[in-house]
Amino acid sequence: MIQPDFEKFEDGLIPVVVQNADSLEVIMHAYTNKEAWEKTLETGLATYWSRSRQEIWVKGLTSGHTQKIKDIFIDCDRDTLLFVVQQSGAACHLGYQSCFFRRLDSNDWTVDNPPIVDMKSLRKK
Repeated sequence: MIQPDFEKFEDGLIPVVVQNADSLEVIMHAYTNKEAWEKTLETGLATYWSRSRQEIWVKGLTSGHTQKIKDIFIDCDRDTLLFVVQQSGAACHLGYQSCFFRRLDSNDWTVDNPPIVDMKSLRKK
């Protein structure tokens, strides 16, 4: 059976491109390792490796903005995954529908759409 090649990179992480199942918009990019991958398969919820916190995290576990897996694709080299998800709420930790909310316009970045939720109100104090 074909599996992701977690041994290809020294840190054991492979990139995951995340696409909204309804709009087909690319909404975020993250990393997964073997343990997070197995949890994703087991639970049906997108689970990643946080490079900043050095821990596994289930998307939306604290915010409620979960990603339910609808489909998964692997690239030809088995070192990148594409998660097609049913996104609940904001995908971006800043409250935007997508992490890709800035567009290059005349050599400057402009915000394409406003945030859909105030993430500060959801964070634990």
